[in-house]
Amino acid sequence: MKSVFVTVGTTSFDELISCVTSEDVIQALRELGYGRLVLQIGRGAVEPAPYSSAEFTLEVFRYKDSITEEIRTADLVISHAGAGSCLETLGAGTPLLVVVNDQLMNNHQLELARQLHRDGHLYYCTCRTLSDTLKTMDLSALNPFLPGQTEKFATFLDKAVGLQ
Repeated sequence: MKSVFVTVGTTSFDELISCVTSEDVIQALRELGYGRLVLQIGRGAVEPAPYSSAEFTLEVFRYKDSITEEIRTADLVISHAGAGSCLETLGAGTPLLVVVNDQLMNNHQLELARQLHRDGHLYYCTCRTLSDTLKTMDLSALNPFLPGQTEKFATFLDKAVGLQ
């Protein structure tokens, strides 16, 4: 059964959790052959009830010591655009769809997602466009994030947040 792992990191992104568990997005995931959705909801207020049926399973947790196993075993990761989450997912070689939180001021997440998309490493969208992006993206077109690119990533991140 193909699985999707959703992470919001150590923060909260209730809009993403609400969106990814909406009927429209669940239907899109099922049409794409995904039968398991695992949510890491952080400190968010939105906490969907887990359920399991013959066709689809929803699992929910707030935090774990490590989400490496969830990232490694997922067929797709849907993540906020936090640098740590992006880098860990790309490093694991798991296809990544970043959902940018467009409610944030001075949104460096958007710059990060755009650059990694330009380099062909991931797809990105907002909550409003998540369902359509799922239906149109081609995961086979993504370029691997090769070992040793972490320095390039760190340099870009420094520029994006104004440290360079």
